[in-house]
Amino acid sequence: MTRARKELVSVETTPYYHCICRCVRRAFLCGEDSYSGKNYEHRRGWVLERLRELQGVFAVDVCAYAVMSNHYHLVVRLDADRAAAWSEGEVMERWARLFSLPVLVARYRAGQTKTVAERERAQLQIVEWRARLQDLSWFMRSLNEHLARRANAEDGCKGRFWEGRYKSQALLDDAAVLTCMSYVDLNPVRAGMADTPEASDFTSIQQRIRALARKDQGHEGPACEGDEPRLTVLGREGDDPHGNAVAFTTEDYLELVDWTGRAIREDKRGAIPESIPPILERLRIDPVHFLRHVGRGGSTQHVAALGGVGSMRSAAVSAGRCFIKGIGVSARLFAGPGGWICTP
Repeated sequence: MTRARKELVSVETTPYYHCICRCVRRAFLCGEDSYSGKNYEHRRGWVLERLRELQGVFAVDVCAYAVMSNHYHLVVRLDADRAAAWSEGEVMERWARLFSLPVLVARYRAGQTKTVAERERAQLQIVEWRARLQDLSWFMRSLNEHLARRANAEDGCKGRFWEGRYKSQALLDDAAVLTCMSYVDLNPVRAGMADTPEASDFTSIQQRIRALARKDQGHEGPACEGDEPRLTVLGREGDDPHGNAVAFTTEDYLELVDWTGRAIREDKRGAIPESIPPILERLRIDPVHFLRHVGRGGSTQHVAALGGVGSMRSAAVSAGRCFIKGIGVSARLFAGPGGWICTP
C-alpha cells in the first residue's frame, strides 16, 4: 500500500534522501527516441538549470544527480537549520522568486499593515512558507512541474509528463549515502551510455571530476559551471559554509566510483578488483554486495530506507512501526550499528 509522504520523509530521522522520477510510459522524453526519430537531449540540461535555480530558493543541497534519457536520480540533503536562520524578509524574498505574494503579505512586507490581526496572519503565512522551503515534496514539485510545463509547451500538448509522484528513499547514515551516490553516479556506465565516470554526461561525478581537475590546475572558484547545480562538499574537513559535508572526502569517493566503474564494465562483469578502496572497510560496507547492488542496478530502489541495521531499526521505532522495508537488503550491504543480522 502506498504510504503518505510524511511517513517516508522525516528530517528528524535523516536529512538525506534519494529521489527518482521517470517520464510517462518510460518514453525517451529526455533523450533520443529511436522509434520516432526525435531528439530531446536538450531537455536534460533543463533539469540542471532548474536545480541550480531552486538551490537559490530552498534549503536543499544536491549531493549527487544523474539525468538519463527517460528518468533522473537525485540525492539531496534537507537543511532545516539553515531555513530556521532565515529572517522573515529572506523567506518572503525567496518565496517571491517562485510564486506571487498574496496582497496581505505584500502589504506586510512593505510595512503597510494597520492591525495586529493582519500582521499575525501574514506572519503565520511566512511560518508556513519557511516550512515549505525546507520540504522535499515542495522542492520536487517545483522541479517537476516546471519541467513538465516546459516540455508540454515545446510539444504543443497537454497531460502528464511524469509517470506519477516521485519515489523517495531515506538514507540513514554515511554508508547509505555513499552507496546511493555511487549507484546514482554510475547510471550511464551501467546502462552502457558511457565507458568511464568522467565520460558520463549530466552526472554529478563528471562535475566533481572536472572541478577537481580545475583545482589541481590552480583555478579557484566554485565547483560548478554555467547552469550546473552546486554540489555539497565531501569530507567534514571541507569548506562547506553550512557544515553539510558528509564523512568521506572527494578523493575517497572518486577512488571508489572509479574502482566500481571498472568492475562493472561488460568485459569484467562480476569481477572484483584485488585492491579494494579502504573507504568500504572504514564504513563497514561489504564489497561483494556493494558491487552487486551498484553494478547490476541495485535491489533497493523500492525500499523505504537504506542504512546500517541499527539505523534501520531506529528509523522503524521513530516511525512507530515494527518493521521497515529494506532491512534485509541493508543487512547484506552494511555491518553498521547493530551488526549483521544475516549471512550472505
